Amino acid sequence: MRITDYHARLFSYQVTRQAPAGADDNLSMSLFDASVDLNPHQIEAATFALQSPLSQGVILADEVGLGKTIEAGIVLCQKWAERKRRLIIICPAAIRQQWANELQEKFNLPAFVLDAKTYRELRREGHAWPFEQKAVLITSYHYAARLQDELRAIEWDLVVIDEAHKLRNAYRQSNRLGQAIRWATEGRKKLLLTATPLQNSLLELYGLSTLIDEDLFGDQYAFRAKYMNAGGSIAELRGRLTEFCKRTLRRQVMEYVRYTARHALTQPFYPTDAEQELYDLVTKFLEEEGTYSVPDRQRHLTVLVMRKLLASSSVAIAGTLSTMKSRLEDLRKSESDSGSDLIEALLGDEEFEPELLEEWEAESDPEDQELVIQPIKLRKETEEIAALVDRAKAIQTDSKTFALQKALEIGFAKQAEMGAKRKALIFTESRRTQDYLKRFLEDNGHRRKVVSFSGTNAGEDNQAIYERWIAENADSGRSTGSRAIDMRSALIDHFRDHADIMIATEAAAEGVNLQFCSMVINYDLPWNPQRIEQRIGRCHRYGQTHDVIVINFLNERNAVDMRVHELLRDKFKLFDGVFGASDEVLGAIESGVDFERRILAIYEKCRTEDEIKSAFDALQAELEEQIASRMDETRATLLEHFDEDVHTRLKLRLDETKAQLDRISRKFWDVTRHMLDTAAQFDPASLTFDLHQPPAPEIPRGRYHLISKLREDGLEANAHGSFLYRLSHPLGEHVLDAAKALLTPTAELHFDVSGHQVRNAVMEEMRGSSGWLTLRRLTISAFEDEEHLLLSGMDDGGRSLDTEVCDKMFSIGAAVVRPISVPDGIAARLQAGAERLEKSTLNQAAEASGKHFAQAREKLEQWAEDKIFAAERALKDTKEQIKAMRRQARNAATVEEEHEAQKKLQELERKQRKQRQEIFDVEDEIAERRDSMIDALQKRMAQRTQSETLYTIRWSVI
Repeated sequence: MRITDYHARLFSYQVTRQAPAGADDNLSMSLFDASVDLNPHQIEAATFALQSPLSQGVILADEVGLGKTIEAGIVLCQKWAERKRRLIIICPAAIRQQWANELQEKFNLPAFVLDAKTYRELRREGHAWPFEQKAVLITSYHYAARLQDELRAIEWDLVVIDEAHKLRNAYRQSNRLGQAIRWATEGRKKLLLTATPLQNSLLELYGLSTLIDEDLFGDQYAFRAKYMNAGGSIAELRGRLTEFCKRTLRRQVMEYVRYTARHALTQPFYPTDAEQELYDLVTKFLEEEGTYSVPDRQRHLTVLVMRKLLASSSVAIAGTLSTMKSRLEDLRKSESDSGSDLIEALLGDEEFEPELLEEWEAESDPEDQELVIQPIKLRKETEEIAALVDRAKAIQTDSKTFALQKALEIGFAKQAEMGAKRKALIFTESRRTQDYLKRFLEDNGHRRKVVSFSGTNAGEDNQAIYERWIAENADSGRSTGSRAIDMRSALIDHFRDHADIMIATEAAAEGVNLQFCSMVINYDLPWNPQRIEQRIGRCHRYGQTHDVIVINFLNERNAVDMRVHELLRDKFKLFDGVFGASDEVLGAIESGVDFERRILAIYEKCRTEDEIKSAFDALQAELEEQIASRMDETRATLLEHFDEDVHTRLKLRLDETKAQLDRISRKFWDVTRHMLDTAAQFDPASLTFDLHQPPAPEIPRGRYHLISKLREDGLEANAHGSFLYRLSHPLGEHVLDAAKALLTPTAELHFDVSGHQVRNAVMEEMRGSSGWLTLRRLTISAFEDEEHLLLSGMDDGGRSLDTEVCDKMFSIGAAVVRPISVPDGIAARLQAGAERLEKSTLNQAAEASGKHFAQAREKLEQWAEDKIFAAERALKDTKEQIKAMRRQARNAATVEEEHEAQKKLQELERKQRKQRQEIFDVEDEIAERRDSMIDALQKRMAQRTQSETLYTIRWSVI
């Protein structure tokens, strides 16, 4: 279709307009720009989150596996498109980078992870406010709480809190973390993500509500009185929850989301006598107190690191013991000690997840402790460690390594049966073990088929892979210029296209998507169930087309290891099933690190098999009580949809969204072809174009591929060497801005319906007609800004054209014939028609604002009723006590008993009088506060409008 500047200017405004909250197309920009498959429940959840400009936030509580991250990403993308760019995500430390990668890869959103290191670097570089970034900011719970004053000082447009159930007790004064985050984000619009909004108590729902808005319910006492005491109305609570909490179940979306299963395999191994002797001797050494090697300051963290490496490989423990030996030798020379030096040395040689270190280090004693050096004792300890190093180095190949060979053979055979690619992802907690395994596998049948992935990704092999990838992607647009990011992409591509095995440290447990691999091997099994779930989730996730094999190793000579494996397998259900461990089960433990502490305590304290059995039985019983939630029925009643048309509604949502995105796609493509007509070569069949004359220096040459939601090729296009062309791409923004700035003086246009390829019945009926048309842009500012494009016109017979007919006219090509002037009489009629349409639009906007206002007012009325209900309930309880005391006084057996009863009765009556007065005071206070809040809402509701005429044309349909 051949379009004109007039088409281009209209289309550019249409595809970027800010639709009203709750409108069907208010997510158009974010959904078009996202490189994700469209699932209707995710679109509906994002729409729910943006339904009211007066809402302080919502909880998205879909069951695990339904993509709450995608739902939040859509909302963040929409905010970004609307130029509301003060956005922050607060989440557990372990998934910060995962969030960053998801936003960058799926939504083209810049993301910045702020932690202690990056904060210090920014301050050194002169940034006074590190929280202010031209990107979506991502930080951990603990760091957000630590910098709560700086966090509160920023007017955030949206605060996303992931794994929000961890803050369900934020209303309690004793919950310091929750209190800090609640205070820091007070008054900001929030999006809470959790699959477990209700675990053990209805008060958890109240706690989450206070994170969003303290006025959703009265207070915890009113909540208890109204919904938890005898006679509490669950139906009423459900009604109030539906306003700010949305939950979709997996069984409701099975048509749209395909799930594969997990199959667990256990590979046992039996350590040799030499390996067992090494284990026993190191264990005995770690049990000794007052050693120079394991300073008391950070004893728990040091022992944890040593035990993890001891279970990993002889190579790993040999390297760590050598580090300790070197430190003791330095200590003999300097005769001074710093406990942190050891931890830094141990951790510098290995890689452990950030959450583990942040939380374990938080418990360390910050006080410096003077160390008295005893030369004889120090020499003896150094010799003891040297002997352990020799023992470890004497073990050439571990028994577990031979077991790995068997596991790979079994796993690859099962993949062949399934028709899956021959791929295995092996996780270890030690970088030394990673290097050792790579050498072993390369030497034993897998030469040039193994790739390593770590936090540093150093090494000659990785450097060669990186350089080859950079050369291959020089013109693809995939290279970011950041070595760390590009190295990750290079190694993942190499694993996908060339290698059979990737050996990864914890660096790959977050932010890495490997759906093309269907085997996860836990060479070292973490004790933290949340970390294990993240590992498996790299492969067992949305987009995986095969069942996933999960292989774990079992040390048959270690009773504690066997019980840990049993606990993770049977209680957390990590390794088998369609979904793996549910968020409800993982949510039962407040922190994976806390769970690790419990396991470490058993390793340290239990010596006999009876002691081990007793300790694990106690831990298992405690977990069963937490995991076997008693709230299942209540959770279903309160949070789950029961309407039979869920399926139909979701299908309708998907159909409507695809139709809307198809319209945006066509208009964006047409504007781009028009604006880059001489600067690029276009291929409409593949929706690609080769840009050979960039319109600005910062825009690269190359092939651009339009994201198409009707053909699932967004990410594939990027992988095959083309730029993904989006509304938010610098080229896309340039094209649209240039189109909006086109000069469109009054002119005569001939719309050619005969040359239109697709039949357009409305325009065919108008062939031979002529008339006039005006395009106006109306901006309305009330609770939020919204934009309307108003097309109005008439034919030469004086009949008005409705907006739909005017819009249809621009769906066919046209030619600009000549510039003209509008006759005075025609101008007046066009003005009158445009003003009528504008007035109608303003009335509709005012009606929508009125509905939002009514909902907000209703919420305030409910809050006021809650507060008064609690006071009245307390008075009612006192009256019942007075009745009971009067009966007791009447039935008293002695004068003394009657006197005592009368005394208590007088106290209760005084309490009753005081409570009556308090009710009056509360009513006055509540009414005053409610009225002031309503006044503030009314002031915000006042419309402020701005209108401009973009152009007027004389049209003819030929």
